[in-house]
Amino acid sequence: MNKIFAGIVAALVFSAGVAAAAEPPAVMVIENKNGKVTLSHKAHADKLKDCKACHATDQGGKIPNFNKDAAHNLCRKCHETQKKGPTKCADCHKK
Repeated sequence: MNKIFAGIVAALVFSAGVAAAAEPPAVMVIENKNGKVTLSHKAHADKLKDCKACHATDQGGKIPNFNKDAAHNLCRKCHETQKKGPTKCADCHKK
């Protein structure tokens, strides 16, 4: 009985550690030559409610092939479609 209880406790501690490690930062800063792009990951996640709106899976993680073109196609296009958020260069890129 004690071994079963210990196993359950170990599994809960491990899963809590994995969940905590997977927590994204509230604010993301993307460095590039035209100036830092800062976005509130928390605000985007709270509004969109679907990680796959930006990420490849519903688990989040790095956005595949994320580069200048991908950022402009994904982020800017969404801002234009939603009529919310910045769409001009200087609105996102801050030197």
